[in-house]
Amino acid sequence: MMFEGRVCRLRAVEPGDVDAMYVWENDAEMWRVSSSTAPCSRQALAELVESMRYDIYAARQLRLIIESADGEAVGAVDLYDFDPQNLNAGVGILVYSEQMRGRGYASEALQMVERYAREVLHLHQLWCCVGAGNEASMALFRSAGFEQVGVKREWRRTAEGYEDEIMFQKIIESKDNE
Repeated sequence: MMFEGRVCRLRAVEPGDVDAMYVWENDAEMWRVSSSTAPCSRQALAELVESMRYDIYAARQLRLIIESADGEAVGAVDLYDFDPQNLNAGVGILVYSEQMRGRGYASEALQMVERYAREVLHLHQLWCCVGAGNEASMALFRSAGFEQVGVKREWRRTAEGYEDEIMFQKIIESKDNE
């Protein structure tokens, strides 16, 4: 199965995920990496879950839940700003709990979503933007073969001042498919 890995699996968002997503989306500590600036209501999240029943071509986004081997929802991976004309999408990953980080969930989820993007969506590339202070995310994307392609200087305002935003991209379409 495409969404089954060694340490985790990816699955569709379900109505029962609203409670976990409510915690994740309303944690102000997460806002600095997600560019959120305000709390999110349960109703808005329920509507998001409802919109996820639509094809990525209609919604232009896709969220998948990262589930541990024992069935616990530990985070999410998003494809967003899906561009079917230019065959690219942004990718974002969250492993919420500090205790769950460093166990390989994010790297395996990234591998699985990349495979889906290449083999099912036939995307040419994935991209992401990461705050320069987020060393763990930069290391994750670099280890997955993403290349740094740009720097937006003093792009993100933080409690400590402004930080750069680093843009990464990865060409995922094989030359054999062209």
